[in-house]
Amino acid sequence: MTKVPSELLYTKEHEWVRQEDGLVRVGITDYAQEELHEIVMVELPSVGTRVKVGDVFGTVDSVKATSELFSPISGEVVEANEKLEEAPELVNNDPYGEGWMVAIKSSAPDELKGLLSAADYEKFIEGLEK
Repeated sequence: MTKVPSELLYTKEHEWVRQEDGLVRVGITDYAQEELHEIVMVELPSVGTRVKVGDVFGTVDSVKATSELFSPISGEVVEANEKLEEAPELVNNDPYGEGWMVAIKSSAPDELKGLLSAADYEKFIEGLEK
């Protein structure tokens, strides 16, 4: 069963968002990592990179496919999870914890209002599975 933590926000591109001390931490959902299977490489932006909502900010390579990562919010990347360079499997093992991707200092916090709640994301993925 796919985990969808209720305290997070989600995108239809299968990214999750956690608000922390003025930052937005971003990763891919449990559903996304299950669909990708074994993740073998993660490419993330450098700290200082500016992103706009919907921009591609990196890629995830798995044994099955390469998938783009889309920014859920506009702002500046202030952290990138360097652990993923050496241990991309963290995304499979702990997508909502050690497998996070980037932290963004938002320049447009109102954009968060356009994201999905956990309940809405669950309905969205149920529709994909039919």
